[in-house]
Amino acid sequence: MAGTIFKKIINKETPAKIVYEDDQCLAFHDVAPQAPTHVLVIPKKEIESLDDLADEDEALMGHIWMVIRNLGRELGLGDGYRVVVNCGRDGGQSVDHLHFHVLGGRSLKWPPG
Repeated sequence: MAGTIFKKIINKETPAKIVYEDDQCLAFHDVAPQAPTHVLVIPKKEIESLDDLADEDEALMGHIWMVIRNLGRELGLGDGYRVVVNCGRDGGQSVDHLHFHVLGGRSLKWPPG
């Protein structure tokens, strides 16, 4: 996983339109947005997928969820937004680094696909 595009964004080797950063996570606009607002939130710790979370990652995940909540407010998504986590190839995960999609800015339908 060391060479993922997300690791390169964390290391500032690849540019991204960053909307939030702290010592634990990073949020940036998706390069192929699926909604008017499409931000990815990633932990700086290299975790391959949701299935690879360890018990000691509990505080980190709580922190990320609070960042997502705050981003929803800051990005003006008061009418609603969706958070998606793809896990594994069959789940649609295309980058082997845990990431949360924050989608909003329009009415989102269900089921998503």
